[in-house]
Amino acid sequence: MANLTVEYLLYAIPAIVIGMTIHEFSHGYVSYKLGDDTPLEQGRLSLNPFHHIDPWGLLALLLFGFGWAKPVRVNPYHYRNGKSGMMWTAVAGPLSNFIIAFISVFLYFLIIKVNGIYASDVSISLMRFFSISANINIGMGIFNLLPIPPLDGSKILLGILDEETYFKFLNYEYIISIALVLVLATGAFDGILGNARGIFLDAFTNISMMLLGI
Repeated sequence: MANLTVEYLLYAIPAIVIGMTIHEFSHGYVSYKLGDDTPLEQGRLSLNPFHHIDPWGLLALLLFGFGWAKPVRVNPYHYRNGKSGMMWTAVAGPLSNFIIAFISVFLYFLIIKVNGIYASDVSISLMRFFSISANINIGMGIFNLLPIPPLDGSKILLGILDEETYFKFLNYEYIISIALVLVLATGAFDGILGNARGIFLDAFTNISMMLLGI
């Protein structure tokens, strides 16, 4: 569970809002580009955070480091290929979080390279923000890739499984969702998801340092 100090919240809440907003906007944008007007009609092709934030998902991110936003409604019947369209629409959200995380890590090390050992208070604050942003967005991306309804990973399964098997799986969505919340509350996922987050963070760190010549 995250240490919810005032200082942490000052950095974490903006990072969460940015991550959730871009995550859901990415779902809507890809669906729209694939021929589905539903996100546009629902007002979800917007970077206004109030169109996307789910209070419970935000709270879960603050408490556990893994959470969700308000799902974007899409209509796969508007896609040329419903299964692959749904899969790419689902992938877009977590992918956007990984991109935000990589940019955050890159900017963190860019500040180090530019400032050296003479970092100002502003630089230190920015580094703190980018560090928290990277961890939160990696966590959001990984969590949403879990193949558990209603997370994005369950929709990616639609592109892999046959429809009969997939819709049988969805019959248990409500039970699985409740179980997911209970498991999160116990911290049972902390180790596995934390290790996965570490792998992404190490990779982004190594790539950033290589690009910057550090």
